[in-house]
Amino acid sequence: MNQFSWEQKSILVEADYNLKHLTEKQAIEIAEEKIDIQTVGDDGLVEFLILANLFYRGGAQLVTDARYDFVFLAELRRRNPAHPFLQEVEPEPVQTRKTVQLPVRMFSTEKAYDFAALQRWANRIEKAAVENGLAFDTQIFKATPKLDGFAAYDDGKRLYTRGDGRRGTDITRVFERGLRVAVEGERGMGAGEIVVSRSYFLENLAEYFDNSRNFQASLIKEKELEQPAAEAIRQGEAVFFPFSLLPSWHGVWQELADGFDKIIDGLWDRVDYDIDGVVLEIVDNKIKSSMGATRHHHRWQIAYKKNTETAEVEVLGVIPQTSRSGRVNPVAEIEPTKLSGALIKRVSVHHYNMVREKGVGAGAIIRLSRSGEVIPKIEEVLVPVQPQIPAKCPSCGSDLIWDNDFLRCINNMNCPAQITHSIGHFFKTLGNIDGFGPATINRIYRHDISTIPEIYALMEKDYVDMNFGPKQAENMVIELRRSRNEQIEDWRFLAAFGVYRMGLGNCEKLLSIHPLEEVFELTKEEVMAIKGFKEKTADAVVDGMRAISSLFDTLYGLGFNLSKTPVAVPQEEMKKLPLQGKRIVFSGTMQQGRRDDMKKQAKMLGAKIGSSITRKTDMLVTGMKVGAVKLKKADDFGVKVVSELEYLKLIASK
Repeated sequence: MNQFSWEQKSILVEADYNLKHLTEKQAIEIAEEKIDIQTVGDDGLVEFLILANLFYRGGAQLVTDARYDFVFLAELRRRNPAHPFLQEVEPEPVQTRKTVQLPVRMFSTEKAYDFAALQRWANRIEKAAVENGLAFDTQIFKATPKLDGFAAYDDGKRLYTRGDGRRGTDITRVFERGLRVAVEGERGMGAGEIVVSRSYFLENLAEYFDNSRNFQASLIKEKELEQPAAEAIRQGEAVFFPFSLLPSWHGVWQELADGFDKIIDGLWDRVDYDIDGVVLEIVDNKIKSSMGATRHHHRWQIAYKKNTETAEVEVLGVIPQTSRSGRVNPVAEIEPTKLSGALIKRVSVHHYNMVREKGVGAGAIIRLSRSGEVIPKIEEVLVPVQPQIPAKCPSCGSDLIWDNDFLRCINNMNCPAQITHSIGHFFKTLGNIDGFGPATINRIYRHDISTIPEIYALMEKDYVDMNFGPKQAENMVIELRRSRNEQIEDWRFLAAFGVYRMGLGNCEKLLSIHPLEEVFELTKEEVMAIKGFKEKTADAVVDGMRAISSLFDTLYGLGFNLSKTPVAVPQEEMKKLPLQGKRIVFSGTMQQGRRDDMKKQAKMLGAKIGSSITRKTDMLVTGMKVGAVKLKKADDFGVKVVSELEYLKLIASK
């Protein structure tokens, strides 16, 4: 089969998605393991992930959920843990292109595949508890089954798909078709999943639908329901299951740790629906509020997934690879071994000190394990050998130095691996430019173009001279122009330079205190004064900023369209802000401006912005079409409700 099925093609049409980096044949061959995913470029890998996600959630899967998580998503995480694709909520495609703002933000969930990862998460919970003056050992944790259904949100009036976590699609029609809330629940209970009874599906639907995901997707389509689907709804076997109604376990961390396997296995069997894990969360709202969320998931919640296999294999050799940062990382080539549905030919060794101390080299016998998205790792060296430790950088031939456990190449300005990786990191982090993947950058580098400013100076003729096609050359110049003209955040632009320890989060935090124009003059003491920046980080920031200063000035001078991060008000001025300490929720469609802009302004005026009404909310600002549930909650909790115009007059008068 060299083409997608008609169902898959229909999903692409409805999602308005056009292939850019793969052909249909290539995508199918990747799914069938005829093409090794490790040979596919980053752009192609991300496109395959997008396709697999669209098809899986649309009910016409290209690969299973497990292979998506444990093979392909894990490969991207191995290559680039900070890739923008990994930071966003994976969308739920729906058979319509019109989207609406969700009543609340719907996040994805952080995942763990072994108890050690859960313990690290619990350590973060403990730290937050201590910071809030709470005793960790008395804190209650909650565990619930993680349903494998179609994510949605019910505000009591409308039902929305999760979409991309911010905007979804109105699918209220499924309730109009008779869909019920599970366990006799009521409408308006928030987030949940559309699911079908596992036993009912096997007995009554398997002959009509390839899998339960395919059936769930059919329920929300605009076309008339097929008779088997309508019957499943009528009998209450297909339902919307709010997360708040799921069976659960509650207890302190020590109880969870001591009886972990029994608790997890018990929850796994509590519901007659497909589940793909168990969700753990802390109950205390003060800790939740303190920990907050990333752009992808709540920090106070995590999903545990089972998927661990081991094998004893022989190492064929250890290959040194120079990374963008200059670290030389050992990669063990092993006899091809299948683990968790993937053919493993290579496995990373943590660092060269491990190679040296554990005896990892050609002929060594190792125990290999693979746990979900955790990339294959060496559990134990069963038969060690005398290893070979490289003295020269495999990319440029320079002498290597030991940096704690790591070998490092310090020839960063002239090391091909670091130059090309740094350029690739820049374009990836910008996130608003296509066509500059590793293969393109390597070809440009082979033509003696080794800096980002040189790339921006290239004309179409220059690309044609490098053996790019005329149309491709035209597109590359257009994309470079787009990357300068399309607005991006200033902290994203700064993060693109790849300063050590200055990822997206730290760049945003830094620019919320100091304007972009001033960060290159900061002292170590000024950086350390920022919450979360310790001495080693401050040293790295100051040295790193000094190193990129000239390059930054050159690129900044090209006129990138940067949106400035609002600089936080000094502590001594905080009390003077008109909305200082007020907890405000904005709801409905605003007429005088964008709701996101109003939220930003309110933050600058000292407010704390919420997404849902709680007893701590001070004010609900309403636009058009505010949900009845929010208004009722505001009334129940005694929250002040003001219209958009009343709010604008209020802040104008202060």
